[in-house]
Parts: sequence; C-alpha cells; structure tokens
Amino acid sequence: MKKVALTFFVLLIAACSTNPITGKKTLILVSNSQLFPMAFQQYKQVLKKEQLSRNAAQTKMVKTVGNRIKNAAEMDLKARNQLDFLKGYQWEFNLIENDQLNAWCMPGGKVAFYTGIMPVCKNDDGVAVVMGHEITHALAEHSAQRMSQAMLAQGLQVAGNVAMNDSRYRNLFNQLYPVGAQMGILAYSRNAELEADRIGLRLMAMAGYDPREAPKFWQRMEAQSKGSRLPEFLSTHPNPGRRIAQLEKELPKVLPLYYQATGKSVSLN
Repeated sequence: MKKVALTFFVLLIAACSTNPITGKKTLILVSNSQLFPMAFQQYKQVLKKEQLSRNAAQTKMVKTVGNRIKNAAEMDLKARNQLDFLKGYQWEFNLIENDQLNAWCMPGGKVAFYTGIMPVCKNDDGVAVVMGHEITHALAEHSAQRMSQAMLAQGLQVAGNVAMNDSRYRNLFNQLYPVGAQMGILAYSRNAELEADRIGLRLMAMAGYDPREAPKFWQRMEAQSKGSRLPEFLSTHPNPGRRIAQLEKELPKVLPLYYQATGKSVSLN
C-alpha cells in the first residue's frame, strides 16, 4: 500500500501544471486533445437543437464583445510569451433564443448566450461582464479541473476501500465519503466562480469595457433571483452579495487597464 500511495502521489504531482491565466498550479488529469473534440461536438449538437436569435443587434453585440475580450486575452498571453497555451482553441460566440438567464463557455472557447440574460446585461458593458466571466472559465481550465477532481475523488474512494480491512469502518467510510467529496466539489465550484469574476473583470477592462458595470450587473441579477436561491454552502455559485463585494474590491486594480485601453481620463465615479 505504501508503494501504491507513493506512486499515486508522484502521478498527481506530475499532473499539476501552472495555468498562465490564473498563475496557479492546477491538477489536470484530462488533456485538451481529449476534452476539446468532445466539447466542440457537444456545442454543434446544441446549435442544431436550439434556435439562434433573430435579433441582429443583440447577436452582433455578443459576437463583438466576445471577440474583443478574446483578443485582449490573446494580447495578454502574447506579451508574456505564453500564446502557445491557446493551441487548439476555436472561439465562437452565439446568441440562443431561450428565456433562461444564462450563458456558458465550453472548453476550447465555444460560447453561448441565452436571450433571457440580455435584458439583465442591459448594454455592451453588461454583456462584457458575463463574457469575461465565461471566457475565463475556459482559459482557467475550470471544466478540466472539475473532471480531474471527480476522477481523483473516485480514485481515493477506491483506495480507501482497499486500505480498510474492517467492513464496519469500510461501510462507514462509504457512507460519509461521498458527502464530504460533494461538499468539497461545491466549494471548488464557488471558488471557481469567484475566480472567473475576478479575472473576467480584468479581461473586460483590458478590452475597453467599463468594469464598474460588473457590480451593477450582479445587483440586477440579485433582484431577479431573490427568494429562489439555495444556501451558499449547498450551491455551486456564491451569493450575488459576495460577488458584488469582491468586484467592488477589485475595481481600483482594473480601472487603470480600462483607462489605458480607452484613453479616457481617470475617474472613480
């Protein structure tokens, strides 16, 4: 068992790499060459089943904002000689006719906005809040990390069963472990959402969109969702109030990027 544990530990270290967008070492057990083709195929299936929006102005807004934020991310990586990180990405931005207040980005850069979220976005800057967040999910490899965590959790449960000879302890472990693992995955998801908010704020500012719109957007989202939220510890997403507080704290760091991108004079209003 010691040899198995040591081998397992070495493999986990080998699977860790530094993500250039977050600057953090992350556990990735699934490669882009495995993940991207599946994501691209799934995106095609969604577009076949769903109706694309006929609102030309909103569709153009989504595509324009998406490309500007994508270009800002590419320029940032190029300036740090890390543009190779984007190998295999195939960016695409579409607006789908659907009343849900939702948007998402698949691994590899396939983005979908639903028309239901557009009134909450309200303007280009509001769309940029959501777009920066979703693009960050892809660049930060959050999907690959979640899959890796699920694989790791499954492996640890198997290892725990192998290590325990007493059936009483093994049965108790199998009752408690899934609950603990699920709580850990939920906590990771909330942290990933906050990370996407924070980095997305920087990307939208670099692309020339006003980051001060971000807290306003989440205030509008909070007004839409009041009374329908789970307690935060049971949710994959942090409460809007927590997101707003973080965004307001980050604004002084990213406003200079916005002014640099737009050439506007500094204002804290």
